[in-house]
Amino acid sequence: MQAVSDTVNIVEVGPRDGLQFEPNTLPLTDKVEFIQRLIEAGLDQIEVGSFISAEKIPQLADTDELFHKLGKNRAFSYSALVTNEQGMQRALEADVKNIAIFTAASETFTQKNIGCSIDESLEQLKPVLEMAKENDIDVRGYLSCIFGCPYEGQIKMTDTIRVAEQLYNAGCYEISLGDTIGVGTPNQAQTLILHAGGVVPIDKIAVHFHDTRGQAIANILASLEMGISTIDSSVAGLGGCPYNTGASGIVATEDVVYMLHGLGIDSGIDLNKIIEVGQWVSEKLRRSNNSRVGRADVPEWILQS
Repeated sequence: MQAVSDTVNIVEVGPRDGLQFEPNTLPLTDKVEFIQRLIEAGLDQIEVGSFISAEKIPQLADTDELFHKLGKNRAFSYSALVTNEQGMQRALEADVKNIAIFTAASETFTQKNIGCSIDESLEQLKPVLEMAKENDIDVRGYLSCIFGCPYEGQIKMTDTIRVAEQLYNAGCYEISLGDTIGVGTPNQAQTLILHAGGVVPIDKIAVHFHDTRGQAIANILASLEMGISTIDSSVAGLGGCPYNTGASGIVATEDVVYMLHGLGIDSGIDLNKIIEVGQWVSEKLRRSNNSRVGRADVPEWILQS
């Protein structure tokens, strides 16, 4: 077990991974304001969209225009999901400097989600990685179903580690380990990180926990104790998983910041402001706020401590 870092990086994925599963679509003007509000709260790593067919994800069909609206302020890392060469070409035209790619540790999930095997998905991503390298674009790798799959059940840890290593060796600067259906527990998280750290440096591993069974915060704390210092989260707990009935969104950013605040760990995020962002976007989407912190009053003495 390693010492917990004094600082933690939060990658806000709500504008992409959250909004893509919401039944109501946020208009472009609101998306721009959403991202500006996140920045004002202290976030500087934000996944804002995806270059995927509008037929597949209509909620994010305006990603190209969104990047143009956001401009080229390199003080902030705006990233987008890319799945193929066509999407990569759109990313280049939008002058994106940070992309994410993804696959899964489950063969069946990969077939259902991408339409091919794990190895085939990695092979299809090679041109994307080559184009990114040629254009000095950083590539982050998402790995879904690290503990379990809605179709296959439990996933072997060796399978997760194998794919994580392949993504890292392919050129991803960071591997985000995703508990897509929210089945993991703290002991499982620590065991996986311990072994994954043998093939991917700990400082190149991020965690991405869905809160389906209420274990996300516990899993994040367990991961921090293993030396992890990058956490994916989604303001207001936006999102879900279309392949897993009843799956909740990714852990809420507000809840993560509240925990870090209590641990004395610097996230660079203003707790009051991020709560306000979560309330604002929940109202815009006409949905309930899935952040526990967002739904509760935070005592002033906690905010001042």
